[in-house]
Amino acid sequence: MNSKTIRPVILCGGSGTRLWPKSRRMLPKQLLSLTGEQTMLQQTLERVRCFDDPIIVCNEHHRFMVAQQAREVGFDRVTLIIEPLGRNTAPAIAFAANAVARENQDANLLVLPADHLLEDVDQFHRAIDLGLEQSSNGGLVTFGIVPTSAETGYGYIEKTGGGGPGPQAIARFVEKPDIETARKYLDGGNHYWNAGMFLFAASTLLRELAQHAPEIARGSALAMRNAVIESDFIKLQKSDLAAIPEDSIDYAVMEKTGLGYVVPLDCGWSDVGSWSSLWEALDKDREGNAVLGDVIMEDCKNSLVFGEDHLVAAIGVEDLVIVDTKDATLVAPKARAQEVKAIVGKIKTAGREEHKVHREVVRPWGKYDAIGSGPRFQVKRITVNPGASLSLQMHHHRAEHWVVVSGTAVVERDGEEILLSENESVYIPIGAKHRLSNPGILPIELIEVQSGSYLGEDDIVRFDDDYGRD
Repeated sequence: MNSKTIRPVILCGGSGTRLWPKSRRMLPKQLLSLTGEQTMLQQTLERVRCFDDPIIVCNEHHRFMVAQQAREVGFDRVTLIIEPLGRNTAPAIAFAANAVARENQDANLLVLPADHLLEDVDQFHRAIDLGLEQSSNGGLVTFGIVPTSAETGYGYIEKTGGGGPGPQAIARFVEKPDIETARKYLDGGNHYWNAGMFLFAASTLLRELAQHAPEIARGSALAMRNAVIESDFIKLQKSDLAAIPEDSIDYAVMEKTGLGYVVPLDCGWSDVGSWSSLWEALDKDREGNAVLGDVIMEDCKNSLVFGEDHLVAAIGVEDLVIVDTKDATLVAPKARAQEVKAIVGKIKTAGREEHKVHREVVRPWGKYDAIGSGPRFQVKRITVNPGASLSLQMHHHRAEHWVVVSGTAVVERDGEEILLSENESVYIPIGAKHRLSNPGILPIELIEVQSGSYLGEDDIVRFDDDYGRD
């Protein structure tokens, strides 16, 4: 296999609501570390290290986190395609295909979700080898997971018949079946789980898209022509994306084309689509318990318990999911873990923020943790990365006190420059233009005390920003 003939395209735009409260809109599961030290995106990048430089299609809000996580594992030449508005997988893949086709129409795109687990990476690479010839000769290849159980939570791919490990013509795609139908699929041996992984030439995909979904083909090409292109990112325009129909690659192309092939893949795959599926993927103790974080258990069986930043204790529970974060806790029977989406819906309806952001919020310059609040005050712990700066800004309704806990900060306040070291502080009055920067090689830790009549994050007027935010 010539690894340079394959350009990985990683789809990183999902919201992961079924893993709430750990996964939220502004920090979804693909950007979390759930099964090891690396995030799911980083694990996906590791699988494609042997191929050409990857393209990552991501949400505008996640751009800086995605770039940082890629750099952390040594991917400095990643191209980000930034979507201000999600339009599902067909447009996302079309954007990447248009970008690659400008350089090499015959390059093969290896399309992968950013949030899946694969235990046997060698087997995954062997499957890619098997599909590459078909892809290079005009086929649209998908990888079908060899089913291990009668699963009703996945769509299925039916092959036309015959055996062997190589590409087999696709007979049809099947929606999520009932349990009896799923058992027939498992016994028959002609059906695979649809994992949403693909291999095809950029030119083939664009040609089939133009035939079967012309509006998406035209709209995606126009969006790429109008995009803001820099050395490491391609930023699409929201108005262009709003005009593109929202559709999956399965519906738009794969179910209509006559060029579809499936390569069987048996590699210990999981889409980690719920807390129960994460429990299945994790190592467990002798009683069947999977534990993440600081947890003590007594007489518990077959449960998943997650503690984020303080001790979680459980006694006598069985088949439960317990997930505790800084600002929300989930307790549910493992068999009903899929229903967490209903809770997320109620949180949205109530106008609450816990579906969207964590108490600890990641920013391009670092992060902050809202550690306490009350009438007319709020306290945050702020971390500023080395070499990073907050925007030059002001507030109409709040004043701020900054106390440096560790590191050295440069503070700009109404044109005055102030150098702050450990245990030193500064006061920022209402209406003062201000900015904090970290000139050092270590992170700055500081405590911010806000006081005023309104403390919302939207009370920010930015005058200058290193990260291009409004």
